[in-house]
Amino acid sequence: MGHPKFARPKYDTPTHPWKKTRIEEEHALKEQYGLKKVGGMKEIWKAKSKLRRWRQNAMKLIGRVDSSEGHYAREKEDLVNSLHRRGIVGDNSTLDDILKVEVDHVLNRRLQSQVYYRGLASSMRQARQLVVHGHIAVGAQKMTVPSYLVTRNDENTLTYHHTSPLTNPEHPIRKEIEEIRASAGEDEESGTEAPSEEFVAGIAAGAEAAPDAESTVVEGGDE
Repeated sequence: MGHPKFARPKYDTPTHPWKKTRIEEEHALKEQYGLKKVGGMKEIWKAKSKLRRWRQNAMKLIGRVDSSEGHYAREKEDLVNSLHRRGIVGDNSTLDDILKVEVDHVLNRRLQSQVYYRGLASSMRQARQLVVHGHIAVGAQKMTVPSYLVTRNDENTLTYHHTSPLTNPEHPIRKEIEEIRASAGEDEESGTEAPSEEFVAGIAAGAEAAPDAESTVVEGGDE
């Protein structure tokens, strides 16, 4: 059971530590979502563990022949509604849809990712730094946890915290983000190769043109 003073890990580590395919996949996810340089794999394992628990619950309910009524029917509805509120599944989803969810869906709902997708940062790594250093708020609440899962109700309330200098539209970071978005918009209109998902999800193509954006916020960083 363990000592109550020391919390047990809430995630599972890989069963085999040296599988090349898994390692390459996790390294790609770490770069794509701007996870910590040290400890980034742990964040992926946490997301996979959450996903595994949701899938196990869905499979348990699918296997119940009496899941259409009574306690199991409510449990089934609660599970689907819970994942819908978190933005993991779409409208009118079923238990079968939960089994199709991938780790990318979970990582996309992290506060760090949503800050980038909402155009509040020019890169994933800069988004992480803005969150850690207290520049981001969900509603009126300052949030400093990059792994916080943003709900559908909260995603439209993401903004700069009122104490952050980034609330000033003339701030150099704000100017830089506007230039990146404008540049990416021109690429989209001209038909040049700028992936549409990256354009919608934070203008990744343009963000690559400003590799030193993170250092503009604060020297050092949380890495």
